[in-house]
Amino acid sequence: MPLKTEPLEEPSINLTSMLDVVMLLIVFFMVGTKFSEEERQTGVQVPTVSDNIAMAGQPDEIVVNVSIDGKVTVRNEAHTLDGLREMLEDARAVFPGQSVVIRGDGRGNYQIVMDVLSTCKGAGIKNVSLAHMPNAKGN
Repeated sequence: MPLKTEPLEEPSINLTSMLDVVMLLIVFFMVGTKFSEEERQTGVQVPTVSDNIAMAGQPDEIVVNVSIDGKVTVRNEAHTLDGLREMLEDARAVFPGQSVVIRGDGRGNYQIVMDVLSTCKGAGIKNVSLAHMPNAKGN
């Protein structure tokens, strides 16, 4: 039986592929960092504006609550019909397409809801809706 006279090879780890990946990652991050530095150094001064008017998107609708006793509230603040009209005119001046949702108590006086609708029309609000809940029967 022949005996091996050569020494056994020691196991080794080949790091070539790992070093390739690490070098690619380093190059990638260096290039990304360079772009961000160039972007900051353009010297562009952003203009300022005096009015805080929304440039895009539609604001949330204004919810007007009419309670059973005839109180008109918006965002937990009581309003008279004249005060409501002023607030709606200010909102329409900022955003011409402002929408209003009127939530009237079903057990209350319907005349108050109609007065609020008339106030919305007088303030120039064109997008008005009445909140309701569907019946359980689906009618």
